Amino acid sequence: MAAIHFIDGEKGGVGKSLFARVMLQYCIDNKLLYELVEADQSNPDVGAFYPDNHKIAVFSESERKAYEADEIFDLALENSVIVNLPAQVYPAVTDWIERNQILEISGKNKVKIHKWFVCSGGYDSLQLFMQSLERFEKKIKHIFVRNFGLCDDWKHIDENQELNDLIKTYKVPVIDFPKFSYRERNILDAKRINFSEAKNYGELGILGKQRLHRFLKQAFEEIEKAKIWNPPAASITPPSEKVDTANSNGKVATKK
Repeated sequence: MAAIHFIDGEKGGVGKSLFARVMLQYCIDNKLLYELVEADQSNPDVGAFYPDNHKIAVFSESERKAYEADEIFDLALENSVIVNLPAQVYPAVTDWIERNQILEISGKNKVKIHKWFVCSGGYDSLQLFMQSLERFEKKIKHIFVRNFGLCDDWKHIDENQELNDLIKTYKVPVIDFPKFSYRERNILDAKRINFSEAKNYGELGILGKQRLHRFLKQAFEEIEKAKIWNPPAASITPPSEKVDTANSNGKVATKK
C-alpha cells in the first residue's frame, strides 16, 4: 500500500536530513519503490545527495502557495513518498492536512500517512512530538526516533510518564537511530556522496567502510522494528552484501 512518510522533528539540528538519507538508502538496498520530495528549501541537502528524480514542495500558510504541496498526495497514489520536512513547519503542514481533509481522503484512496519524528532528547523536541501525537491521535501513525547521535542518555525520556502514557495509548513504535561516526559523515557531507556511492569510496579506507556498513546495518534494523515498510524477507541483507543494480541517485524501478 502506498504511503506518505513525513521525516519530521520540527526543530532544526535534530538529525532529520541524515535519517531521511538513511531511509532512502534503505529503500534502494531493499528494492522498494519510493519518491523523494524535498520540502526543506533553506537546506535541501537530502535532494543534493539523491538528486535524480526527486521533487520539490513548499508547505506554506500563504494562500498563494497553499497548493504547492498537493503533488505529494498525487505521487502517493502510485508509490510511497518520503518527504524531508524543514524545521518549524508544523503549522503549515497541519494546515495543509486539515484544509484538504487529507486524513479523510487518504483512507478512501488507501494511502497511509506516517510521521517519523526524529528527537534529539531535548525538552522542546519532546514537547513538539507530544503536541503532534495528541493533535492527530491515531489518524497519523507516529514513529518516535531517538537520535543517539545527539543524545546517548535517554533515562530522562524513559522516566517521562506523560510521554510513556501517550506512546502506550497510541501504540507508537520507538526506534533508536545509531550514531554515525564523525569522520565518515564529514567525508560524505563534504563530497556530497550518498550511501550507495560511499560503499566503494576509497578515501573512507577499509575501517571507514566497515564503520559505515555497521551504521547502516544498525539503522536498517531499527527501521524494520517499526514494521512500517515490511520489505520481502529475502531482500533484507546487510548493506555491503547487496548487489546494487538500482539507480543510486533516484527512484528504484521494481515491483511493489
